[in-house]
Amino acid sequence: MALTPSNMLPLGTKAPDFFLLDTVTENRMNFTDIKGEYGTVVMFICNHCPFVIHVNDELVRVANDYRVAGFGFVAISSNDIENYPQDGPNFMKEVADRENYPFPYLYDETQEVARNYDAACTPDIYVFDRNEKLVYRGQLDDSRPGNGIPLTGRSLREALDALLGNKVVSPEQKPSIGCNIKWKK
Repeated sequence: MALTPSNMLPLGTKAPDFFLLDTVTENRMNFTDIKGEYGTVVMFICNHCPFVIHVNDELVRVANDYRVAGFGFVAISSNDIENYPQDGPNFMKEVADRENYPFPYLYDETQEVARNYDAACTPDIYVFDRNEKLVYRGQLDDSRPGNGIPLTGRSLREALDALLGNKVVSPEQKPSIGCNIKWKK
């Protein structure tokens, strides 16, 4: 598996909008539909990536902990399903149900949304404040498959806690590292 880091979209970037299929409800959703009172977390993930599989439980815990505090969460898969059929919408729904995703799991068929976010890997995590400005992008925490560091969600949780406390999110942020997004040819 190739290790690909986040591209680190510039802080302050306005959240790119989208209109994508939620593979669980079969409804189309945009950024406003998932936006939270205090902020919004946009996560690029996929079904087969070992880095995503490693963090799935903690993504669910973080979302469950912070949705009740007023944050919106969404996961988006942008992988090429012709070459990676296991990442297709039907399988996305199965994964979302099995993992008890408390957030919509959207399919980016054209890969335009991933390009607009400058997403590079899975998982790739973005946090936007209540004004839809990017305040955090990067890793969930320091844990990676096989490195022995426990999952805590620390990096993401610190960003969300800062927003909750009406504080500035630290600009010292580490890129996520994972599998590259599987781009169409």
